[in-house]
Amino acid sequence: MDVDVATIINAAKRYPMMSEYQVVIVKEAQTVHNMEALSYYLQKPMKSTILVICHKHGTLDGRKKLASEIERIGILFESKKSKDAQLPVFITSYLKNKNIEIDSKATAMLADFVGSELSRLTGELEKLIITLPNGQNRITPEQIEVNIGISKDYNNFELRSALLDKDVLKANKIIKYFEENPKSNPLQMTLSLLFSFFSNLMLAYYAPEKSEQGIANMLGLRSTWQAREYVIAMRKYNGIKTMQIISEIRAADAKSKGIGNYSMSDGDILRELIFKILH
Repeated sequence: MDVDVATIINAAKRYPMMSEYQVVIVKEAQTVHNMEALSYYLQKPMKSTILVICHKHGTLDGRKKLASEIERIGILFESKKSKDAQLPVFITSYLKNKNIEIDSKATAMLADFVGSELSRLTGELEKLIITLPNGQNRITPEQIEVNIGISKDYNNFELRSALLDKDVLKANKIIKYFEENPKSNPLQMTLSLLFSFFSNLMLAYYAPEKSEQGIANMLGLRSTWQAREYVIAMRKYNGIKTMQIISEIRAADAKSKGIGNYSMSDGDILRELIFKILH
């Protein structure tokens, strides 16, 4: 429900019933008008109230009085947006806490498709948990295909796999599928994921130790299996080729936005890019 500062203060000033403390949670503080007025309550807060203020889609202005009062009497915690490389660990940890397993391909499919918006990602995970058949506690690519709508054979994870294997036929099949299903496979998402992968590959060349553990340390990955793809890619693409690929991805991104491109479709742009990566 919609609340105002007066309602929040009144709730916070109530005494707990049959308990030492009461918890008051403001879930969408960024939508509350004149939230700064809450700073007056914080000057003399109720010791029996645990007040939790959730400010989404942005950072609370640390220069204002509300932030300074929160820091003075409580905890001001900033939950920073997760990096793409951290998503597989988040997915597996979230499911492990619910006694659910997920294989690595399914993890990568979800991370690539959903991205780092954790509220959406947890929503998709909960949907998968609910749809698990009785007696099954492992999420598979097939289940994701049925319930999330991501093709288990034609997705960004499989495209990356085709590039690692230098499998021209497989890569072109995926491009054709993307071209025929643009809503679920937007070009910008694919370009962003490819740019992230090859940028990390470039960094991997500067790792003091080129083992899976060494590359994981260099890239800030929490598990060595995430670094395995980079070890494989280093055997297929040298440093100079990797720099050229990054340049080509940037050029493709510009073309997708209409810069220097007057006739190419998204499918043509991706097809040209993949050709340049593989040759």
